[in-house]
Amino acid sequence: MIITRIRLYRYDIPLKAPVAISLGTIEHARNLLVEIQTSENITGWGEGSPFWMIVGETQASGLAAAEDMARLLIGRNPLDIEGCLNALTRYLPGHPTTRSAFDMALYDIAAKAARMPLYAFLGGDRRPLVTDETIYLNTPERMVEDALRIQANGAEAIKVKLGTNLRDDVQRIEAIRRAIGDITPIRTDANQGWSVVTAQAVLRAIGSSNVQYCEQPIKRQDIAGLRQIRRNSSVPIMADESLFDATDAIRLVREEAVDYFNIKLSKSGGIFEALKINAIAEAAGIPCMIGCMSESRLALTANAHFAAARQNVQFCDLDGCFEHADDPVHGGITYTGYQINLPETPGIGAEIDSAFLAKLPVNTIA
Repeated sequence: MIITRIRLYRYDIPLKAPVAISLGTIEHARNLLVEIQTSENITGWGEGSPFWMIVGETQASGLAAAEDMARLLIGRNPLDIEGCLNALTRYLPGHPTTRSAFDMALYDIAAKAARMPLYAFLGGDRRPLVTDETIYLNTPERMVEDALRIQANGAEAIKVKLGTNLRDDVQRIEAIRRAIGDITPIRTDANQGWSVVTAQAVLRAIGSSNVQYCEQPIKRQDIAGLRQIRRNSSVPIMADESLFDATDAIRLVREEAVDYFNIKLSKSGGIFEALKINAIAEAAGIPCMIGCMSESRLALTANAHFAAARQNVQFCDLDGCFEHADDPVHGGITYTGYQINLPETPGIGAEIDSAFLAKLPVNTIA
């Protein structure tokens, strides 16, 4: 089997409303789709969500890189996943989100060829997966409204974006906690928004508010700062932007900098690298979360397969599609409340609606 044709799509999905984090605001999910066709008539689908403020990629830069990547893969054996991905990495060492879309499509092909759902192809089994839902930066009053709605919908945990300043962030958590009571855990995410001093002060102030963990309180490169915060905080610390690949994972383990890892396929370069990150974390006794950017249910389904296949993934933050105004995906994961239901069809088990696909700008490499 060889790769005969690759189509690259500009995959824009409008959001219901702009979403704000400490790094900036987005109004559309400007993603990219990769469709890999093979000589055996097996097609693989992959999606990347280039969140420029985190991964340093845009949709335009990703699609430009994807054209070169596609040319490298034409004629190769898609089942040689490691060989294909090594070729892409050698040629363009960056661009993890773009590479993740190719990675996803290759795993989709391999699992379809094996006639197995992706979670089974990865050596796992179906197990309960539950996502949280995120509250984005806003006034305390508006964030309380969102928290009450999410709690009423039956969420087992609520994720709250922070990262502005000590007073406002503490007010946000205190207001939400007063409104929803003491039982539902709160997961916080500062997206690098604080200094070490501010992070320690905020976490000290909210430490008794049933906060399950805090993601990425400070700048991604400040590993010593993360270690200091962890040693002085009753709230566990999770690495997100500080963790792109296996090299980052080894450094975080060596420095004893965090309690948890947040793995995102769009950030790690895909499943192949994510498996390495999880293996390092598991060996070091560090539980993981599977997270997301602003992917549709196509990529979220691949993320969920990964989570099902690895017991060390203890948390799911797979709510990116909740903010989308359109859902162009056929198949894929479904949600019963916040419980994630995986498809049993071979591969990822998700494709894009043909009518929606026909409207997308496309570039074909054959």
